[in-house]
Amino acid sequence: MQLLIETIVKPLVDFPEEVRVETDENSSRIVYKLSVHPQDRGKVIGKQGRVAKAIRTIVYSAAGGHHKKKTYVDILD
Repeated sequence: MQLLIETIVKPLVDFPEEVRVETDENSSRIVYKLSVHPQDRGKVIGKQGRVAKAIRTIVYSAAGGHHKKKTYVDILD
């Protein structure tokens, strides 16, 4: 899933080498924490959060059948 997130995000940003995805997992959920260069944060979020929502939709759909755990994508400041 981390590779999927990186594949989606890297073409959107000016600093693809600074895209990082960390995983925080416990018994009931998986949180993918996305961090990008501060200048790229707006590009990943998009107007009114549309890009972020699209990224989350793709990840949630891909994870839906694989995990019994709830999946989240957080974009870190």
